[in-house]
This record gives sequence, C-alpha cells and structure tokens, in this order.
Amino acid sequence: MIRIVGLHKTFGGKPVLQGVDLEIARGEVMVVIGQSGSGKSVLLKHLIGLLAPDRGEIYIDDREVTCLPRQARLAVARRFGYLFQGAALFDSLTVAENVAFGLERYTTFGRDEIRQRVTESLERVGLRGVEDLMPHELSGGMKKRVGLARAIAYRPEIILYDEPSTGIDPIRADSINDLILQLKRELGVTSVVITHDMVITFKLADRIAMLYEGRIIEVGSPAEIKVSANPVVQQFIHGRATGPIKDY
Repeated sequence: MIRIVGLHKTFGGKPVLQGVDLEIARGEVMVVIGQSGSGKSVLLKHLIGLLAPDRGEIYIDDREVTCLPRQARLAVARRFGYLFQGAALFDSLTVAENVAFGLERYTTFGRDEIRQRVTESLERVGLRGVEDLMPHELSGGMKKRVGLARAIAYRPEIILYDEPSTGIDPIRADSINDLILQLKRELGVTSVVITHDMVITFKLADRIAMLYEGRIIEVGSPAEIKVSANPVVQQFIHGRATGPIKDY
C-alpha cells in the first residue's frame, strides 16, 4: 500500500534520512524502531505530507504523491489518521470538539452525523460520557485515547502512531497497544508505528523495520528480527550499552 523509495532529508546541513527504502503492505502493522533522534518522526511526517523530501519518492497504491500539487496532496493526507506523540489536543476545545475537528473541516457531514461519529469513535476507544470534559481534566492515558478517537473519526485507511506509549504508565500503554490491534481487526486499517520500546514492538508488529544512520538496515517479522545476525539490530533490541551503536 505504501512504498518509500530513496527518501532523503537534511536539516541545517545535517542529514537525517539518507536513502530510506521501505514497503508497507495493506492491512499490516509495520513498526519502525530506532534510536531517539534517528529520524522516525521525520519519516512519518513525510508519509502524511507535513514534510517534503529533498529527494526520493513515496507511493500510495502505486501513485507517486510527493510531487502532487498542494490540494491533491491534502486529499491524499485525508486517507491518514495520525496519533501524535503527546496526543496534541487543543487545550481550548472540549473532548467532543477535539474529536470533531477534522470532521467539521474536511467533510460535508451535518451536526447530527458529526455528533454520532464523535460518540462512536470515543466508544470505540473505551471512553463514554467524556465529551464535555476539557483536556486538562484527562489523564495521560485518556488523552492518548481521545487523540486516537480523533484519528479514526473519519475512517482513515492508514493510521500513523508516533510513540504511542510515551508519557503513560505500562498498564495504560498496554491498553493503547490492545486498541491498535483492535482497530486493525475491526477496521482493517494499515498501521505504521514508530517506537523504541521493544515490548510494544514485539506485541504489535506484523513486521519490523530498523532505521539506523538514515537508512532502513533490516526488515523482518518479529521472529526474524529476534535472530538477526546484524549486530546493530541485536544491540538495539536487547538494549545493550556496548556494541556498534556508540552514540545511543
């Protein structure tokens, strides 16, 4: 469903992506692992069109999208849902208004249909009766769930998850993992998850890709990654201080 070819991106003279190649199949959960600062979030932002590559291409259903004009690129972006690392809720809006944000701007739904979608999306992530709460009244786990409800409200085909467990305790993190798997089963969405948490990685992934020094150095199933002969992969997945990764 998604094909990334030779993606390069530099910021202030510092190369971040240096030729990323990756294919993501329809309906799978692809987990991209790598060190903090390795460019995982930068890769997600290219997929949804928030960043443009210096060179390289991204194909969605065999359509090259990086060269599209702005309006056509926005139309492609609406096929995506995005769970931001910090949930990124608007502090001045209620939960219901946050979830309805994209529906009000990018669909022709009437008020009743939007209200129904909001309720259904919140219930799907295990939240009821919170529509009138403000973000400051929510726990970290609830904020993540509201962010996920917003991401799925307009039924995206692809959901991008930026460090879904960051900032919440292990029990709440595991409930978010269960939700990601539930959405895959119930909605058939294609999921791209970025993380450096190996517990989450091995629970969620159909396949795992490791990003290192600006490139994808290995792709495989969880079982294949566990027995990889690549010393960089082995050092990372086991969290070892010694090995070829020197600046971790």
